[in-house]
Amino acid sequence: MATSLQNLSSQTISAKGAFGRYKIAIVKAEWNSEVTDALAQGAVERLIKEGVYKRNIIESTVPGSYELSLGAQWMAEQKDIDAVIAIGCVVQGDTPHFDYICQAVAKGITDVNLKYNKPVIFGVLTTLNQEQALERAGGKHGNKGDEAAVTALKMLSLKKKI
Repeated sequence: MATSLQNLSSQTISAKGAFGRYKIAIVKAEWNSEVTDALAQGAVERLIKEGVYKRNIIESTVPGSYELSLGAQWMAEQKDIDAVIAIGCVVQGDTPHFDYICQAVAKGITDVNLKYNKPVIFGVLTTLNQEQALERAGGKHGNKGDEAAVTALKMLSLKKKI
């Protein structure tokens, strides 16, 4: 993902136009909707820009980032879904809650990737504060939802080549 010196939201995909037939699910956490709505919007806009038909983008919500793994699994088990993008935001607080949630979500999403043998993209911000989250949801560090969409399409392209 991006660092302070690099914004990856402007990257391009060499197989542009080849994605129309793909069906992609976006599972978004409702918690911190100011951030997650912007991330999801960035993902949808990029998918459409790259040729995915709007009708083939399935959006759903779960209460929080912890629930993303199961929401993503329910989408991934659908045979007609080619990829899933999990969108969430966990902001560090004063308790170890942040560490437990981030670890569980990362492991859960990885497990869903492997169980269903399809891309399940980790579009979850794990930031120290709300300002950092907003900077990554369309601010100075770009939109990580956009980057998650690019990642999904690149993984689908790789699978097609193999």
